[in-house]
Amino acid sequence: MHPVKELILKKRDGLELDTGEIGELIDGVSSGRVTDAQIAAFAMAVCFRSMSLREQTDLTFAMRDSGQVLRWPDLGGPVLDKHSTGGVGDLVSLVLGPIVAASGGYVPMISGRGLGHTGGTLDKLESIPGFKSQLSIRQFQKLVRSCGLAIVGQSPELAPADRRIYAVRDVTATVESTPLIVSSILSKKLAEGLDGLVMDVKHGCGAVTPDGDAARRLAQGIIRVANAAGLRCSALITDMGQPLAACAGNALEVREAISMLRAEGGKPRLVDLVLELSGELLALGGLSADAGAGRAAAAAAIESGHAAEHFARMVRGQGGPGDLVDNPDSHLSAARLIQPVTIEQEGYIAAIDTRAVGMVVVQLGGGRHKAEESVDHSVGLSDLASLGQRVDAGASIGVVHAANEADWQRAAAALREAFRLSGEPPPPEPLVACRVEGGTLDETT
Repeated sequence: MHPVKELILKKRDGLELDTGEIGELIDGVSSGRVTDAQIAAFAMAVCFRSMSLREQTDLTFAMRDSGQVLRWPDLGGPVLDKHSTGGVGDLVSLVLGPIVAASGGYVPMISGRGLGHTGGTLDKLESIPGFKSQLSIRQFQKLVRSCGLAIVGQSPELAPADRRIYAVRDVTATVESTPLIVSSILSKKLAEGLDGLVMDVKHGCGAVTPDGDAARRLAQGIIRVANAAGLRCSALITDMGQPLAACAGNALEVREAISMLRAEGGKPRLVDLVLELSGELLALGGLSADAGAGRAAAAAAIESGHAAEHFARMVRGQGGPGDLVDNPDSHLSAARLIQPVTIEQEGYIAAIDTRAVGMVVVQLGGGRHKAEESVDHSVGLSDLASLGQRVDAGASIGVVHAANEADWQRAAAALREAFRLSGEPPPPEPLVACRVEGGTLDETT
C-alpha cells in the first residue's frame, strides 16, 4: 500500500501513477481518509504535470466506480446525453433533450448550476414553479423510462468522489486542468450508463476555454478517454464569441426554449446548434443514418410538436405545471423593471465581450459567485443584438430585466461597455469550427 503522500510526490515529480495507486487515491477520497489538503496537492500536481491517457482513463473509471452506475435493461432505444463546457445564453439542453426523447432515445441528463459568467441548466429549470431537480435514483430512472428524459442534479450516489474533488478544485485554481476536467465530466456520464455522448466544447471570449487550440485539446482528451471506456462519443468545437441565444437569464431562457419547442423559431445560431448537436447524437445512437439525417429528424420532432410534448411530460413528472408549454407567462416570473438599453453611436457591432454580458446577469442576481448563493430567476437580458448587426444611434442593443432602478442602471452601463461598434462589419465566425471524432479533427468551413 502506498501512503497518499507518496502518490502525491510521485505525481509532483512527473511520474505515472499505476492503476492500483489511482484506485487507492480515489477510494481514500470517497472514504474520507484523504484530506482536502491532499486532494488540493494532488490536483495542483496534475495541473503542472498532466496525466497520460492511461492515467486519465484509470482516474475516470475509479471516480465512476466510487458510486452507483446506472443500468438500463430492456429499454426500447439507446441511452444518450449531451454535455456543454458552458457559455452565455446556452439553453441547448432544454431543447435537445426533448428532441432526442421524441426521436426514440432516452436521456438521463445530469446537469449543474451556473457559476461565474456561465449559466446552469438546473438554475433555468428551477425557475419553473414546483420543478424538482433533486430526485432519488429510483425516481430518476422511473421518469426516464416513462417520459424518455429527466434533467436532474448530481445525486450523492453517482460519482461521489467527483463531487468532493470538484469542490476542492473550485477553490484552489485547478478547475482548468484538462485531465481533471476530462475525468470529472466522463465519470458522471459513464455513471449514467450511456450508449452515446455528444460534447459541445466552446471557444471564444464567453467560453471557459477561450483559446481554440485549448478547446480542441480538451475535446480530443474527452474523446480518447470515452473511447477507451467503450463509450461512443464525438464533439463539436463551437463559437462562444457572442451569446448563443438572444437572451441570458433563467426564466427568460426557459421562455426561449419553449418558443423553440413550439416551432416559433429562435435566434438562427441557437437553432442551428440545437439541430447540429441533436443530429450528431441521433446518429451516435443509431437512430439516424448519419448526422445530416439526424438533423432532419430533429427538425421534424419540433415541427410535429412531439418534442414539446416530451418537455411538458418531463416538467409535469418533476413537479412543474402541466400547462407550462401552453401558458409559460402564467408560471414564469417576470422582473419588476424591464427597459431597453440604447447607445449613442451608430455602426456595426464589431465585438461583444460575452463574458462581460454573462457577468451582467450575475450582477443582476441571476447568477452566482459562490456555489451556495441563491439566484433571482426573473432577471436577465433579452433582445440582445448580434455580431455584425447594423445599429443606428438611439437603437437598443438589449433589454435589461432588473429588480430595481439601481440594478438596471448598473447593468445598462456594463452592457454598453460590452459592445464595441465599428464602421465595418466583422468577418463572420463559423458556429461550428470543427468536429472531433476518435481524437481527430474534421475541420469545417
